[in-house]
Amino acid sequence: MSEILQSQTGAVLTVTINRPEKKNAITNAMYGTLVDALERAQADKAIRCVLVTGAGDTFTAGNDLMDFAAVAAGGLAREQIQGFRFLDRLAEFEKPLIAAVPGLAVGIGTTLLLHCDLVVLSETAVLSVPFVDLALVPEAGSSLLLQQRIGYVRAFAMFALGERIDAKTALSWGLANKVVPPDVLQGEAMAAAQALASKPPGALAASKRLMRDSEALKTVIAMEADIFEARLKSPEAREAFTAFAQRRPPDYGKF
Repeated sequence: MSEILQSQTGAVLTVTINRPEKKNAITNAMYGTLVDALERAQADKAIRCVLVTGAGDTFTAGNDLMDFAAVAAGGLAREQIQGFRFLDRLAEFEKPLIAAVPGLAVGIGTTLLLHCDLVVLSETAVLSVPFVDLALVPEAGSSLLLQQRIGYVRAFAMFALGERIDAKTALSWGLANKVVPPDVLQGEAMAAAQALASKPPGALAASKRLMRDSEALKTVIAMEADIFEARLKSPEAREAFTAFAQRRPPDYGKF
Protein backbone atom coordinates (compact mmCIF):
# COMPACT_ATOMS: atom_id res chain seq x y z
CA MET A 1 0.00 0.00 0.00
CA SER A 2 1.19 3.50 -0.82
CA GLU A 3 2.70 5.48 2.04
CA ILE A 4 1.17 8.67 0.61
CA LEU A 5 -2.50 8.29 -0.30
CA GLN A 6 -4.31 10.68 -2.61
CA SER A 7 -8.05 10.91 -3.13
CA GLN A 8 -10.28 13.58 -4.65
CA THR A 9 -13.68 14.61 -3.35
CA GLY A 10 -15.15 17.16 -5.69
CA ALA A 11 -12.55 19.92 -5.96
CA VAL A 12 -10.68 18.85 -2.81
CA LEU A 13 -7.55 16.70 -3.00
CA THR A 14 -6.89 14.81 0.23
CA VAL A 15 -3.28 13.77 0.82
CA THR A 16 -2.81 11.27 3.64
CA ILE A 17 0.52 10.35 5.20
CA ASN A 18 0.03 6.60 5.48
CA ARG A 19 2.75 4.90 7.47
CA PRO A 20 1.00 4.34 10.80
CA GLU A 21 3.29 1.47 11.86
CA LYS A 22 6.10 4.07 11.99
CA LYS A 23 3.91 6.87 13.36
CA ASN A 24 3.76 8.30 9.82
CA ALA A 25 7.47 9.21 9.84
CA ILE A 26 8.28 10.63 6.40
CA THR A 27 10.99 9.08 4.24
CA ASN A 28 12.84 10.71 1.38
CA ALA A 29 10.70 8.82 -1.14
CA MET A 30 7.52 9.96 0.62
CA TYR A 31 8.66 13.58 0.35
CA GLY A 32 9.07 13.03 -3.39
CA THR A 33 5.46 11.84 -3.61
CA LEU A 34 4.30 14.84 -1.58
CA VAL A 35 6.09 17.13 -4.05
CA ASP A 36 4.32 15.38 -6.92
CA ALA A 37 0.96 15.82 -5.16
CA LEU A 38 1.45 19.56 -4.68
CA GLU A 39 2.63 20.01 -8.26
CA ARG A 40 -0.36 18.06 -9.52
CA ALA A 41 -2.74 20.15 -7.42
CA GLN A 42 -1.17 23.42 -8.53
CA ALA A 43 -1.48 22.49 -12.22
CA ASP A 44 -4.96 20.94 -12.16
CA LYS A 45 -7.80 23.47 -12.35
CA ALA A 46 -10.21 20.82 -11.10
CA ILE A 47 -8.38 20.84 -7.75
CA ARG A 48 -9.15 23.98 -5.76
CA CYS A 49 -8.04 22.99 -2.27
CA VAL A 50 -5.66 20.46 -0.69
CA LEU A 51 -6.31 18.75 2.63
CA VAL A 52 -3.33 17.11 4.37
CA THR A 53 -3.79 14.58 7.16
CA GLY A 54 -2.28 11.46 8.70
CA ALA A 55 -3.50 7.88 8.89
CA GLY A 56 -4.52 6.53 12.27
CA ASP A 57 -4.08 8.60 15.41
CA THR A 58 -0.87 10.40 14.34
CA PHE A 59 -0.25 13.27 11.94
CA THR A 60 3.48 12.56 11.56
CA ALA A 61 6.37 11.87 13.90
CA GLY A 62 8.57 13.91 11.55
CA ASN A 63 11.42 12.87 9.31
CA ASP A 64 12.49 9.23 9.28
CA LEU A 65 15.73 9.38 11.26
CA MET A 66 17.31 6.66 9.14
CA ASP A 67 17.23 9.10 6.21
CA PHE A 68 18.89 11.71 8.41
CA ALA A 69 21.54 9.13 9.29
CA ALA A 70 22.08 8.42 5.59
CA VAL A 71 22.80 12.10 4.92
CA ALA A 72 25.11 12.21 7.93
CA ALA A 73 27.01 9.24 6.51
CA GLY A 74 27.25 10.84 3.07
CA GLY A 75 24.83 8.37 1.50
CA LEU A 76 22.37 10.96 0.23
CA ALA A 77 23.49 13.98 -1.82
CA ARG A 78 21.86 17.42 -1.51
CA GLU A 79 20.09 17.13 -4.86
CA GLN A 80 18.61 13.80 -3.76
CA ILE A 81 17.00 15.20 -0.61
CA GLN A 82 13.34 15.49 -1.57
CA GLY A 83 12.42 17.24 1.67
CA PHE A 84 14.13 20.41 0.49
CA ARG A 85 12.06 20.34 -2.74
CA PHE A 86 8.92 19.83 -0.69
CA LEU A 87 9.61 22.92 1.43
CA ASP A 88 10.10 25.05 -1.69
CA ARG A 89 6.75 23.86 -3.05
CA LEU A 90 5.07 24.71 0.24
CA ALA A 91 6.43 28.24 0.15
CA GLU A 92 5.12 28.90 -3.36
CA PHE A 93 1.87 26.90 -3.25
CA GLU A 94 -0.97 29.22 -4.24
CA LYS A 95 -4.08 27.15 -3.58
CA PRO A 96 -5.69 26.80 -0.15
CA LEU A 97 -3.96 24.23 2.06
CA ILE A 98 -5.71 22.75 5.09
CA ALA A 99 -4.37 20.40 7.77
CA ALA A 100 -6.37 17.90 9.79
CA VAL A 101 -4.13 16.83 12.68
CA PRO A 102 -5.31 13.63 14.43
CA GLY A 103 -2.55 13.41 17.05
CA LEU A 104 1.22 13.64 17.35
CA ALA A 105 2.84 16.28 15.09
CA VAL A 106 6.63 16.36 15.47
CA GLY A 107 9.16 18.43 13.51
CA ILE A 108 7.83 18.85 9.98
CA GLY A 109 4.48 17.75 11.42
CA THR A 110 4.34 21.10 13.20
CA THR A 111 6.32 23.32 10.82
CA LEU A 112 4.09 22.19 7.94
CA LEU A 113 1.14 23.71 9.81
CA LEU A 114 2.77 27.14 9.53
CA HIS A 115 2.25 26.91 5.75
CA CYS A 116 -1.39 25.84 5.99
CA ASP A 117 -4.17 28.37 5.55
CA LEU A 118 -6.51 26.59 7.97
CA VAL A 119 -5.57 24.09 10.70
CA VAL A 120 -8.01 21.78 12.48
CA LEU A 121 -6.65 19.85 15.47
CA SER A 122 -7.99 16.81 17.22
CA GLU A 123 -8.29 17.20 20.99
CA THR A 124 -5.53 14.58 21.17
CA ALA A 125 -3.05 16.56 19.04
CA VAL A 126 0.39 17.33 20.49
CA LEU A 127 2.82 19.63 18.66
CA SER A 128 6.60 19.75 19.03
CA VAL A 129 9.72 20.87 17.14
CA PRO A 130 12.65 19.27 19.04
CA PHE A 131 15.31 20.08 16.45
CA VAL A 132 18.03 21.00 18.94
CA ASP A 133 17.56 17.64 20.69
CA LEU A 134 18.75 16.06 17.42
CA ALA A 135 21.62 18.57 17.11
CA LEU A 136 19.76 20.20 14.23
CA VAL A 137 18.13 23.58 13.50
CA PRO A 138 14.62 24.70 12.52
CA GLU A 139 13.43 24.09 8.95
CA ALA A 140 10.52 24.96 6.62
CA GLY A 141 10.98 28.65 7.35
CA SER A 142 9.96 28.00 10.95
CA SER A 143 12.86 30.00 12.41
CA LEU A 144 10.91 32.99 11.06
CA LEU A 145 7.31 31.80 10.94
CA LEU A 146 6.97 30.22 14.37
CA GLN A 147 8.26 33.20 16.31
CA GLN A 148 6.10 35.51 14.17
CA ARG A 149 3.11 33.44 15.21
CA ILE A 150 3.74 32.78 18.89
CA GLY A 151 6.61 35.08 19.91
CA TYR A 152 10.34 34.54 20.38
CA VAL A 153 10.45 33.07 23.88
CA ARG A 154 7.73 30.49 23.22
CA ALA A 155 9.27 29.53 19.88
CA PHE A 156 12.76 29.24 21.39
CA ALA A 157 11.48 27.00 24.18
CA MET A 158 9.82 24.72 21.64
CA PHE A 159 12.96 24.56 19.47
CA ALA A 160 15.65 24.42 22.14
CA LEU A 161 13.94 22.67 25.04
CA GLY A 162 11.73 20.45 22.90
CA GLU A 163 8.65 21.65 24.77
CA ARG A 164 5.43 20.01 23.61
CA ILE A 165 2.13 21.86 23.44
CA ASP A 166 -1.31 20.34 23.48
CA ALA A 167 -4.17 21.21 21.17
CA LYS A 168 -5.80 23.70 23.54
CA THR A 169 -2.52 25.61 23.92
CA ALA A 170 -1.88 25.53 20.18
CA LEU A 171 -5.30 27.05 19.59
CA SER A 172 -4.77 29.79 22.17
CA TRP A 173 -1.37 30.64 20.68
CA GLY A 174 -2.79 31.03 17.18
CA LEU A 175 -1.43 27.83 15.63
CA ALA A 176 -4.87 26.43 14.80
CA ASN A 177 -8.36 27.54 13.84
CA LYS A 178 -10.30 24.90 15.72
CA VAL A 179 -9.96 21.97 18.12
CA VAL A 180 -12.52 19.18 17.76
CA PRO A 181 -13.16 15.66 19.06
CA PRO A 182 -11.21 12.97 17.15
CA ASP A 183 -14.33 11.42 15.62
CA VAL A 184 -15.36 14.61 13.84
CA LEU A 185 -11.88 15.84 12.81
CA GLN A 186 -11.94 14.69 9.20
CA GLY A 187 -15.51 15.88 8.66
CA GLU A 188 -14.76 19.34 10.05
CA ALA A 189 -11.62 19.69 7.94
CA MET A 190 -13.36 18.49 4.78
CA ALA A 191 -16.24 20.92 5.33
CA ALA A 192 -13.73 23.78 5.57
CA ALA A 193 -11.92 22.54 2.47
CA GLN A 194 -15.12 22.33 0.47
CA ALA A 195 -16.10 25.82 1.61
CA LEU A 196 -12.78 27.19 0.34
CA ALA A 197 -13.07 25.18 -2.89
CA SER A 198 -16.35 26.98 -3.61
CA LYS A 199 -14.73 30.42 -3.42
CA PRO A 200 -13.36 32.32 -6.47
CA PRO A 201 -9.92 30.71 -6.97
CA GLY A 202 -8.26 33.81 -8.38
CA ALA A 203 -9.25 35.90 -5.37
CA LEU A 204 -7.98 33.23 -2.97
CA ALA A 205 -4.64 32.95 -4.75
CA ALA A 206 -4.23 36.73 -4.85
CA SER A 207 -5.07 36.97 -1.16
CA LYS A 208 -2.41 34.37 -0.31
CA ARG A 209 0.17 36.26 -2.36
CA LEU A 210 -0.64 39.48 -0.50
CA MET A 211 -0.44 37.79 2.90
CA ARG A 212 2.69 35.70 2.27
CA ASP A 213 5.95 36.88 0.73
CA SER A 214 6.90 33.59 -0.89
CA GLU A 215 10.26 34.81 -2.22
CA ALA A 216 11.36 36.09 1.18
CA LEU A 217 10.15 32.85 2.74
CA LYS A 218 12.10 30.75 0.22
CA THR A 219 15.22 32.75 1.09
CA VAL A 220 14.81 31.81 4.76
CA ILE A 221 14.10 28.18 3.85
CA ALA A 222 17.26 28.04 1.72
CA MET A 223 19.36 29.52 4.52
CA GLU A 224 17.92 27.01 7.00
CA ALA A 225 18.52 24.16 4.53
CA ASP A 226 22.21 25.03 4.19
CA ILE A 227 22.70 25.01 7.94
CA PHE A 228 20.43 21.98 8.42
CA GLU A 229 22.45 19.94 5.92
CA ALA A 230 25.71 20.95 7.58
CA ARG A 231 24.30 20.04 10.98
CA LEU A 232 23.20 16.61 9.68
CA LYS A 233 26.87 15.88 8.95
CA SER A 234 28.13 17.22 12.28
CA PRO A 235 29.62 15.00 15.02
CA GLU A 236 26.81 16.12 17.34
CA ALA A 237 24.17 14.86 14.91
CA ARG A 238 25.99 11.56 14.42
CA GLU A 239 25.92 11.11 18.19
CA ALA A 240 22.18 11.89 18.23
CA PHE A 241 21.38 9.36 15.50
CA THR A 242 23.66 6.70 16.98
CA ALA A 243 22.03 7.15 20.37
CA PHE A 244 18.59 6.85 18.79
CA ALA A 245 19.57 3.61 17.03
CA GLN A 246 21.05 2.25 20.26
CA ARG A 247 18.05 3.40 22.28
CA ARG A 248 20.10 5.40 24.75
CA PRO A 249 20.29 9.10 25.69
CA PRO A 250 22.78 11.04 23.57
CA ASP A 251 25.95 12.28 25.28
CA TYR A 252 26.92 15.78 24.18
CA GLY A 253 29.38 16.27 27.03
CA LYS A 254 32.38 15.57 24.78
CA PHE A 255 31.61 18.40 22.40
